[in-house]
Amino acid sequence: MDLFTPRFKEKTLHPYFIRLINEPKYAPVREVIAEWAEGMEDRKGEMIKFIDEFQLSFNSSLWELYLNKAFKELGFEVDYSKESPDFCLTSKNGQVINVEAVTTNNAQNRNKAYYEIDAVSESNHKEMDEFLDESTIKLLGVIRDKKKLFTGEDSKEHPYSSLEHVKNKPFVIAVAPFDNHLSFTQNNMAINRVLFGINPPRQNHFGEIIQDKVQYVEKKNGTKLELGIFTNDSYKEISAVIFSTTGMFGKAILESKVDAMIRATKYRQFTIKQFRADKRKNILGKSIKRMSSTHEIISLRYPIGDIVGGCDMHFCHSSEWRESHVDGLHIYYNPFAEVPLDKKLLNTLQITQNNYDTKTKNPIQIHHDGCLVSRQVYTNDTQSLDIQEV
Repeated sequence: MDLFTPRFKEKTLHPYFIRLINEPKYAPVREVIAEWAEGMEDRKGEMIKFIDEFQLSFNSSLWELYLNKAFKELGFEVDYSKESPDFCLTSKNGQVINVEAVTTNNAQNRNKAYYEIDAVSESNHKEMDEFLDESTIKLLGVIRDKKKLFTGEDSKEHPYSSLEHVKNKPFVIAVAPFDNHLSFTQNNMAINRVLFGINPPRQNHFGEIIQDKVQYVEKKNGTKLELGIFTNDSYKEISAVIFSTTGMFGKAILESKVDAMIRATKYRQFTIKQFRADKRKNILGKSIKRMSSTHEIISLRYPIGDIVGGCDMHFCHSSEWRESHVDGLHIYYNPFAEVPLDKKLLNTLQITQNNYDTKTKNPIQIHHDGCLVSRQVYTNDTQSLDIQEV
């Protein structure tokens, strides 16, 4: 599959695609992306359309390429003879699941200023609340649209639910946000609101970390959209949602070992006994450790019930950073699914597991120690390769 021979005039090509084909330093990145694509040339009648989308809109196709490699690393076989949904997977024990990939997009695709690292400034972060609402609305919208494709509510002639390889099999939506400069920084804040109806963690006046419930998000026209779609049976057709803010261009940069700088955050968790075992190393609050002249770690630690949690924020050169292909993935299980997804299929230490307890009406989110929360990649031209745009 020839992804990189331009099929359109340069002015219509996506800026990331132009960088890939024009700048010599990105030659190793092209090799990585081509490796992600292995097998997809066997898709029936879709390759030209896929290549066109890769060159013109880039991110939605890159997300599919990333997933193609991820599913193989997780031990699945991909049946490329099935045209839709996007991936028909068979696990090692013979279970079949179908996955539809989708991204949230932004109309600023052709605004060149949208790609500059200066666009991600402190002033933007002051608008986080507005961004979070917009991202929540977009994620809810694309998940709703894919549900309609499954059920036939959109008048599709052959809805996914009518396909023989889909009937009575888990149906999973894999979504990634590419709608705003801040999308890569959000971790799981917006998707938590959409699926579980919970706001980002905050510290109450007792110093405890809590998460408030949120019932709806309001659009600019005043329309209220209900959140927490996995807390009831309104989306029972969807077995699970796969989500990531790190399966992007930055992942390809890291795997290609191109010279770059990294800013990344990992979740950390200790038992009280583990934390107290090394009192010199483990301290509550904020601490800073310099590993080398190009690697600094800022650590935050705070008590959460009977554990000590927090994060490590790494600032380092790409040669000092390691992450797997699936690091940063989240899986959200729908407890009301008509066809549940087997929780063993996507349960690795690198993937955050998200469930919802229908009895206590609370989410159960299992973040393993060392899970990748967010990550940005900067080339030596000071531009971020993880700013989201489509």
